[in-house]
Amino acid sequence: MTADRAERSADAIRELIVTGRLAPGQRLSEQSVSESLDVSRNTLREAFRILVHEGLLVRRPNAGVAVARPTLADIVDIYRVRRLIEVPALAAGDPAHPGARAMRDAVDAALAARLGGDWRDIAAANMRFHSGIVALAGSPRLDRLHANLSAELRLSFGLLGDDGAFFDGFVDRNAGLLRRFLGGDAEGAAADLERYLVDSEHALQSVVDADAARPAPRPAPDTVTP
Repeated sequence: MTADRAERSADAIRELIVTGRLAPGQRLSEQSVSESLDVSRNTLREAFRILVHEGLLVRRPNAGVAVARPTLADIVDIYRVRRLIEVPALAAGDPAHPGARAMRDAVDAALAARLGGDWRDIAAANMRFHSGIVALAGSPRLDRLHANLSAELRLSFGLLGDDGAFFDGFVDRNAGLLRRFLGGDAEGAAADLERYLVDSEHALQSVVDADAARPAPRPAPDTVTP
């Protein structure tokens, strides 16, 4: 039972990361997080252990646990794995698969969010679009792996601040990929996705490079709001 509660607590913290409610470098207070999630300190420590193992949290000497701050090496590795998973899944995908519906819904949500000027919703829709691509493979294990990658990727997005231009550029590319895939050209869509991921990786690398060149930020406040 304790293990289940730790997994659920880890899921809750992971969701806070994916939705951008926990920022890269933010320190997590055991007391405030355990109270927010209504779990014991021991359960929370196990949840922290899970997320440290996943690379989403880090332990700092004499400073407790904090949200991870992605490095250039992290970005390179994340995108290497994304290409290994997403490109073949799209190339072999079936437009009648439920994953294709998730892709359509994500494109519609991103277009609506762009009209409203909400870049955070655009970012969330973009991540759902790529989760839909992975779902085409029909593998729960790949789905879980991609979910963790998405959380790590969201931390990288957190370094962008309020710059919505990064995400806006991919809305039309997602829509174009979807049209090509639904039109029966899965291999062509997969080739487009390969180029798309390379462009996305290079753009994020430049952001991480710029972040590394800045002075270390002051620690963020210990706040968690599930």
